[in-house]
This record gives sequence, C-alpha cells and structure tokens, in this order.
Amino acid sequence: MTDPVNYYGYLESPIGWVEIVGTKESILKLKFVEEPCRKQFTSPCLDLALEQVSEYFRGDRCIFNLPLVMGGTDFQRNVWEHVMRIPYGHTTTYQKIADSMGRPRTTRAVGAANGKNPLTILVPCHRVIGSNGNLTGYGGGMWRKKWLLKHEGFLET
Repeated sequence: MTDPVNYYGYLESPIGWVEIVGTKESILKLKFVEEPCRKQFTSPCLDLALEQVSEYFRGDRCIFNLPLVMGGTDFQRNVWEHVMRIPYGHTTTYQKIADSMGRPRTTRAVGAANGKNPLTILVPCHRVIGSNGNLTGYGGGMWRKKWLLKHEGFLET
C-alpha cells in the first residue's frame, strides 16, 4: 500500500526553484515555485528525482527514469503519455499529438491537457509548439520554455 504522506524536495535550478512532491514510491508533481515554501522532507524516491532533475539541468541527463503517478482524466493522461515520447532536443505540435491519438479534432483539448501537466520537465510539455513553429504557452512562463528548448539544443543560443 502506498504511503499517503507527501514528501517535498526543492532544487535551485538555473531558471528558478523547482518543487518536487512525491510519496515513498512515486513522484506526483514537479513545478516551478518562487522559493521553497515547505520544509524539505524527502524519501529515497524523491532524492532520486532531485538527483535526476539536477543532472538534467547540468546537461548530464536526457531521459528520466522515475516512477510517476499522473492524475487527471483519461484524455489528459493519454496526452501526457504522448508528450513523454517526444525525444530530448525535439519538438512536436499539438496537432501531431491529436493526430497520433487518433483524434485530429482535439487540438485545443490537447493544448488544455498540456497546460494542466503536473509534472513539468518530467513530462516535457515545453517540447510542444504551435503548428506554425511558434512557441506557445507554458505554465512556467515563456522565458523558461525558451531556456529549456535552448538547453536541449532545439533553439539556437
């Protein structure tokens, strides 16, 4: 049985503080915060997540290997699973995700689901762009999306 206690860890990244929330066995959330707002209380799983995210920011990690628990609706989880297939340093569009799901008319719903991603970076929603090639919304701020895509080598510095 999963321990219902949430554990909190913080990492100061080049683009601000990252808060990671998990249980003893899985990661539930990763988001940007202004500053740590809770006492850090980690588990081995959360320590592993902090280590892997730190490696990502140092440029030493392209793929995460963490047990994730994704809430949301079936549709949102389906979108997030497709987003997780976007390789490091690449992008795709909302339309291509909708098409790959066999639901080509759900582009806006794909965008809305992407916007509710509770595991930013781990579920790399920053890799989804508009069909015209323009960068579109990002919950962590467009400047962070640009930084992440530059960090991954997609955008020129």
